[in-house]
Amino acid sequence: MGKTLKYKRVILKLSGESMMGEKNFGIDPDFIFYLAEEIKEISKIGTEVVIVIGGGNIFRGVAGSKQGIDRTTADYMGMLATIFNGMALQDALERKGVTTRLQTAFEIKEIAEPFIRKRAIRHLEKGRVVICGGGTGLPFITTDTTAAMRGLELNCEAILKATSVDGVYSEDPSKNSNAKKYKTLTLDKAFKSDDIGIMDNSAIDLCRTNKVCVIVFNIYKKGNLKKAILGEDIGTTIK
Repeated sequence: MGKTLKYKRVILKLSGESMMGEKNFGIDPDFIFYLAEEIKEISKIGTEVVIVIGGGNIFRGVAGSKQGIDRTTADYMGMLATIFNGMALQDALERKGVTTRLQTAFEIKEIAEPFIRKRAIRHLEKGRVVICGGGTGLPFITTDTTAAMRGLELNCEAILKATSVDGVYSEDPSKNSNAKKYKTLTLDKAFKSDDIGIMDNSAIDLCRTNKVCVIVFNIYKKGNLKKAILGEDIGTTIK
């Protein structure tokens, strides 16, 4: 008999940078096929998965505005980048035999459905992976906050924050080998501390107010995603 799922429905938050894999820009096909296999594993055991991806591997709104592009325009460009990433991941998942739906915050009917809460929930109930692209459809809001909002809208039990490190540290572990790793943290502490940059404060405050836990873990280690779903002791749990 298989292990019991600790979390039945989750948000998987991926950074745009993670889509680069070993590359310096854009999308690494090897990484997204690896990622698709990891997602397939948790979908196969009954997890209902919602995915929110950033767009920083292609275009970042804040950076664009610093280069002279109007901030609102730059943010919309960043939202389009998240849809590129969503399309790439959808293709990789479908090639692995995982049924998916890409839903976007603004209408691009030729390639995706509009985000409709009840439709998304129905897809999840049918075992389909739902990929949310285009952020919230509004400028000045990060994809971290999008993940928290979609998590609440879709009644997710946890946000799985996929990173390149194995949890949250007191300092950057790449700069200080003595940095302390936290096994658990409170959302209050994460919200109040300037040193713990897990997600932006708007996202953390939504999780804190609505009691949604966040698990920070290393997505590059094979099997970690499944371990997080099963509630095994990996990464840092923030609740």
